[in-house]
Amino acid sequence: MSTFNSINKQAVLDFLLDYQSQLTDAFTALDGKAAFREDVWQRAEGGGGQTRILEGGAVFEKGGVNFSHVLGKTMPASATANRPELAGRGFEAMGVSVVLHPDNPHIPTSHANLRFFLAEKPDAEPVWWFGGGFDLTPYYGDEQDCRLWHQYAKQACDAFGSDVYAEFKKWCDDYFFLPHRQEQRGIGGLFFDDLNRWSFDQCLAFLRAVGVAYLQAYKQIVERKKTRAFTAGQKRFQSYRRGRYVEFNLVYDRGTLFGLQTGGRTESILMSLPPHAEWVYQYTPAEGSAEAALYSDFLQPRDWLATPVNHLTEN
Repeated sequence: MSTFNSINKQAVLDFLLDYQSQLTDAFTALDGKAAFREDVWQRAEGGGGQTRILEGGAVFEKGGVNFSHVLGKTMPASATANRPELAGRGFEAMGVSVVLHPDNPHIPTSHANLRFFLAEKPDAEPVWWFGGGFDLTPYYGDEQDCRLWHQYAKQACDAFGSDVYAEFKKWCDDYFFLPHRQEQRGIGGLFFDDLNRWSFDQCLAFLRAVGVAYLQAYKQIVERKKTRAFTAGQKRFQSYRRGRYVEFNLVYDRGTLFGLQTGGRTESILMSLPPHAEWVYQYTPAEGSAEAALYSDFLQPRDWLATPVNHLTEN
């Protein structure tokens, strides 16, 4: 682990603020109708952030790109569940979180999170780590989307070790799982936490690579799908499946728990929820339907790169 003198918090802060602007600029251009509005907020216990929300767009029914930088005197339970030795330390956390809920049910919902955490106490070496990743939640399965998504994920990881993609893909599959449904939330991507295995600079470079991969991959999927026609029935299925997104975020998501346990800004924490969702009692998709295929063929951990996609772009 790096020494305290090698920790460059300003470099992380600069990257996250710039990345938030990159995302909002890109998604505003993709939508073509609505723009993000920004709320700048302060937290009484220390720190604050800026929340950017888009609603009622031509492409995105709702989207949020949030930056936060918060400080506290005591680590919350969600942050020490896997690191009990850090209980009682003060903390500093900064990150960008993004969720896009498209109007068109053929476009998947996407989520990404990039964060940095520092835990300190007097007369002890600071403990730092990075975390985050990205994942994709389709309503109608598309193998091309899934392969593209995972090829970008692997591309982001390859420079940091031949086993990194496989490790963080599995972590994502395991994390975005609803035990009470025995069901994956989506088709995964990357998830990592407690990342300090490399130097500080290398860990930050990995965070940057993950951020680039998310934006490039999702832009291609949205651009390919945003004019595709859809039916009222497909829209209803999207609303039903969005209920699973709500269940995961309110019951299991660590970021949601961390925000609520640290007295965070509720409006910003819950920006990840879709504008509309519904629950249907004992819903069963018709046999042989595209809705049934989502469960049988896509909401299962798979090696999506068995058939690579060969048209990655750098825009």
